[in-house]
Amino acid sequence: MVIFVLKGCIFDRNRFMTGEQLISEVEQITQANLNFVQRKLKHLSDEQLNWKLTKETWSINEVLAHLNSFAAFYHPTFEKKIEKTRFKKPTMNFISSPLGRATWRSMKLGNARNIKRKFRATAAYNPSLTPELVKGNDRDIFIDEQNRFLDLLNESRTINIRKAKVPVNISKIIKFRMGDALLLVGYHNDRHMEQIKRILAHSQFPKK
Repeated sequence: MVIFVLKGCIFDRNRFMTGEQLISEVEQITQANLNFVQRKLKHLSDEQLNWKLTKETWSINEVLAHLNSFAAFYHPTFEKKIEKTRFKKPTMNFISSPLGRATWRSMKLGNARNIKRKFRATAAYNPSLTPELVKGNDRDIFIDEQNRFLDLLNESRTINIRKAKVPVNISKIIKFRMGDALLLVGYHNDRHMEQIKRILAHSQFPKK
């Protein structure tokens, strides 16, 4: 049994969490990501932002473009659901669906900030296969989108994130409980921030 601690509260994520705990956790991840990008990436040169170890690996700009492509799907989806859902009574206890829990748990980093399972991005979200995803101002777009995500997280407190469901980016047929989708996006962003940190720490990364 895995026990998680958040703001002095202890809960077993294999059973349940409150809606507030879920939203607060994703908010903390998102704010940390914003702080990191603004502190560590804001003054990088174009050469540094576009540096790649090999043709197969991603640059920092490509990682940010990948995350921005996710935001371009999920943020309007969340916004529309918050506005249109009939489930207006906020969630107290949140219980993940089996598929939702399996998906965000596979995306979540391990306790040592390690990637437990690797995934290959589909072409629509892969800047190596779809280079037009990279806009050139990907860092600024990321900052804007993550601030928007924080607003959406706060607005999601006004609905039932267990009963409200949203489609996932790989299939409009598959729908997740909104709380599961929020965790998925939060953990996905966190996963790729760790990827950027590894790029910055590489011995061959340009100094200027």
